[in-house]
Amino acid sequence: MFDLNLEKLLVLAVIALVIFGPHELPKIARQVGQALRDLRRIAEGAKNDLQQGLGPEFADFDIEDLNPKRFVAKHLFDDLDGDPGRRPAAPVPARADGMLLAPGESPPYDPDAT
Repeated sequence: MFDLNLEKLLVLAVIALVIFGPHELPKIARQVGQALRDLRRIAEGAKNDLQQGLGPEFADFDIEDLNPKRFVAKHLFDDLDGDPGRRPAAPVPARADGMLLAPGESPPYDPDAT
């Protein structure tokens, strides 16, 4: 989502150090950590309340399946011959004359596809 890497985290840490100073930074970090723990606790409570409210017929229902990415992967890819880890093979590109491309050969330009 945010694509944070080590360099970006270091820049953010330096900016926070300059803005808040070395004396306030540990206090603010502690407050942020406590807020994240509280949010996780609230989210887990809401998830448990939802599962209890759905009743026993939805005991095997996983809230994470509502994530669109997991939903699509589960319903499209898990049903392939009963093997949940198998993905469909990528189509092999072909030239206009029907011959397969040689390794390293670029597919022809198609102005209708762009």
